[in-house]
Amino acid sequence: MKLEIKGSPLPNIPWQPRAAGNEDYVWRYSANPVIDRRPLPRVTGIYNSAVVPFDGAFTGVFRTEGMDRIPHLHVGRSPDGIKWTFEPRRIEFINADPEVTRHEYAYDPRVTLIDGIHYVTWCNGYHGPTIGVARTRDFVRFEQLENAFLPYNRNGVLFPRKLGGKFAMLSRPSDTGHTPFGDIFFSESPDLVHWGRHRHVMGRGGEWWQGTKIGAGPSPIETSEGWLLFYHGVINTCNGFVYSMGAALLDLETPWRLRARLKESILTAEAPYELAGLVPGVCFPVGCLCDAPSGRIAIYYGAADTVSALCFCDASEIVERILNA
Repeated sequence: MKLEIKGSPLPNIPWQPRAAGNEDYVWRYSANPVIDRRPLPRVTGIYNSAVVPFDGAFTGVFRTEGMDRIPHLHVGRSPDGIKWTFEPRRIEFINADPEVTRHEYAYDPRVTLIDGIHYVTWCNGYHGPTIGVARTRDFVRFEQLENAFLPYNRNGVLFPRKLGGKFAMLSRPSDTGHTPFGDIFFSESPDLVHWGRHRHVMGRGGEWWQGTKIGAGPSPIETSEGWLLFYHGVINTCNGFVYSMGAALLDLETPWRLRARLKESILTAEAPYELAGLVPGVCFPVGCLCDAPSGRIAIYYGAADTVSALCFCDASEIVERILNA
C-alpha cells in the first residue's frame, strides 16, 4: 500500500534491517539492550524512556531507579541513538508555585514536539499517580505546568499536533494499585491546564494478551490511514503480569474513534533481557522515532523494568496488517 506519513525526514535514524527468515512484524536490535541497568552511580535500572531527534542527534528523558527504587527523570544525549550519556542529576522542574513542583516520584516519561516546543508528560506523584506536564526548548530548563488530571491516572501521551486548535492527550484512568481495570481515553485542552471532552478510545479484554489493561505508548504517528498508535497490553498469568506491545489505528479527525487494531501482540517478552530483571516479562514501548519518507520506525522500550531496548518495524507493513486484521 502507498502510505503517507506526516513528519520530517530522519536519515540518521538508528536502524537495523530485518534478518533473513524473520517474519515477525517487529524485530529486535541484535545488540540489545542499548542501555544497561547501571548507567549512573547508584542507579539499578533505566527503562520506559522517551527519545526524540534534537539538533542533528538524539535526546531523551529517561526513567531511572536508585537503590531505594524511587523513580526519577534524567536527561540523556546520544549522537546516534545507540550510545548514551546521562545527566547525573535528576531533572529539576521549574514553577513559581511549590505545590506544582513538589516531588514524590516521576516515571514513564513521553516527549512530544508540538509547534517547536518539546513537551514532557510523565506519571507524577501527587497524592497518588497522575499526569505531570512540562515544556522545554533546550532540554536544560524544564517549566512544569499544572498536573493534567486528578489522581489516579497513568500513561499520558500527547498527540504531535493540535486538533481543532486544541492539545490532545491519551491517558489511562487508574487506581492506587496495579490497576485491575484499564482502558485508553482521549482528552483535549486549549491551554494544557484545563482538560475536558473526555472520550473512550479503546478497551482491554478480548484477546488474552491484553485482557487485564492497556495503555498508550509513544506519541501517535500521523499517517494517511489514521493515527498509528503503539500501546502496551497486559495479561495476568500464574507468574504475574506480562506486558506486550500492540498496534492500532485511530481516526485522523476524531481520534477517539478506533479504526482497527491487531488481535495479536507484535512484541512480547521472549529475549533473556525481557525475561530476567526487576520485573520479568515486560516489553513496554515509550519512545518512537520515524523517518517519514521511508516509513522506517525505531521503538525504544523498557525490558523487564530494568534496561532499555530497541526494536524496528516498517510503517506501511504495520498499517496494512492492522487494516486487514
